Amino acid sequence: MGGGGQQTEPAEPGSGKAAGVYTWEEVQKHRSRYDQWLVVNRKVYDISQWVKRHPGGSRVIGHYAGEDATEVFAAFHPDQKFVQKFLKPLLIGELVATEPNQDANKNAEIIQDFDHLREQTEKGGLFQAQPLFFCLHLGHILVLEAVAWLMVSYWGTSWTMTLLCSVLLATAQSQAGWLQHDFGHLSVFKKSKWNHLVHKFIIGHLKGASANWWNHRHFQHHAKPNVFKKDPDINMMDIFVLGNTQPVEYGIKKIKHYPYNYQHQYFFLVAPPLLIPVFYNYNIMKTMISRRDWVDLAWASTYYIRYFYCYAPLYGVFGSLALMMFVRFLESHWFVWVTQMSHLPMEIDHERRQDWLTMQLQATCNIEQSFFNDWFSGHLNFQIEHHLFPRMPRHNYQLVAPQVRQLCEKHGIPYETKTLWRGMVDVFRSLKTSGELWLDAYLHK
Repeated sequence: MGGGGQQTEPAEPGSGKAAGVYTWEEVQKHRSRYDQWLVVNRKVYDISQWVKRHPGGSRVIGHYAGEDATEVFAAFHPDQKFVQKFLKPLLIGELVATEPNQDANKNAEIIQDFDHLREQTEKGGLFQAQPLFFCLHLGHILVLEAVAWLMVSYWGTSWTMTLLCSVLLATAQSQAGWLQHDFGHLSVFKKSKWNHLVHKFIIGHLKGASANWWNHRHFQHHAKPNVFKKDPDINMMDIFVLGNTQPVEYGIKKIKHYPYNYQHQYFFLVAPPLLIPVFYNYNIMKTMISRRDWVDLAWASTYYIRYFYCYAPLYGVFGSLALMMFVRFLESHWFVWVTQMSHLPMEIDHERRQDWLTMQLQATCNIEQSFFNDWFSGHLNFQIEHHLFPRMPRHNYQLVAPQVRQLCEKHGIPYETKTLWRGMVDVFRSLKTSGELWLDAYLHK
C-alpha cells in the first residue's frame, strides 16, 4: 500500500478485511482528489471511490481526506452503528499501535475532554427534542403567513397594507429558515428519515428551496468552518477579502478585482440585499435542474403554486413577483446579519487540521441570550454550542453552554459572547480591517 505503513496480507476489494497497519505519514499521503483515505476510531478507510455516493455529498467527507475524522463522524451521524455498514467495505487497515489517536495539530487532551462532554450531554438527554417547541414554532410561521394574506384580502392592497404584508411574510420566511435548519441537522426526530421528510416540506413547500442543495452546502460549512476552499460560506467570489491572511495574499499578488479597501462600504449594497433574492435564488434553481433533482424541484414548485394562487388574484402575476422579491430582499438582510455576525469577525484562514473544539471556537462566537435574541436568530446566537453539537435541539443550547465555557477555560480557548449590536458592528469592522490589510500589502509589498 505504501512505504509509510507496515503491511500485512493484501486486502480483498470490498471485503472489509483489515489489510495492514499504517502511520499517520502514510495516511496523509492520500488526500488528493482521486485518492482519499481517512481515519475513524483508529481504523483506516479508503473512500476514493465511495466518496461520490456519500449521502452528504462528496466534498464534506473529502475535506477530511488524509486526517482523523472521528470527531466530525460523531458530530454528524446520530446512528453510528448504521453508518458502519457503509464503512465496513471500505476498511483497509488500522493505525500502527504506537501511533497516537489524533493527527497533525490536534490536541489529545482536548479531544478526550470534549468526547467526555459529548457523552455526558447524550446521557443527560440534551439530544432529545421537545416536540411541542417545534410544533409551536411551525404554528407561528403558519399564523404569520395566514395573517399576511388575510390583511390584503380584506383591507386591500394599499401601500401600507402591502408593506405590512411584506414584513409579516419576511418574518415567516426567516423563521421558516431557522426551522428547516433544525430538521436539516436531524435534531428533531429520532429517525433520520422523518427529519429528512419534514425538512423537504419546510424548505421546499414553505420556502421554495432545495433540501439537497442546503445539505451539501451547509454541512461543508460545519465540517470546516472559516477554512478557505472548504467552507462555501466564505467563498465570496473575489468580491470581498476576509480575515487577516487572504487580504495580504491578494495584496502581494496585486489582485484587485474590486477596491477592497472600500468593501466595508459596498458590503451594504451587495451582501444583505442581494444574497437571497439574487444569488441563492439563481444557485438553487440551477443546482436542482443541473443535478436533475426532480424531487426537490417538485417540493419547491408547490411553494410557487401556493404563493401565486394566493397573491396573483390580488396583485397580478408581475405584482406578485415583485412582492416576492421584496419579501426576499427583507429576509436577506435578516439572514446575512444573523449568520455573519457569528463568523465573519472570527479567524478565517487556510486549513490547519485542528481538533474539533479548537477549530469551532476559533470560527464562531455567541450573541447574548435573551428571548428576543433566541427568536430573532433561531437560537443561532448560541453559535458555539450549535457548531460543537450540530444535532442537538436548539432549545438545549443554553443548558450545555456553561459546560462548554468551563471546558474552554480549562484549555485556555477563548469563548466569546457579544451583544447583538456589537456582533453586527463587528461585521463592518472586520471587513474594514481586512480591506486595510489588503491595501497596505497591495501598495507596499
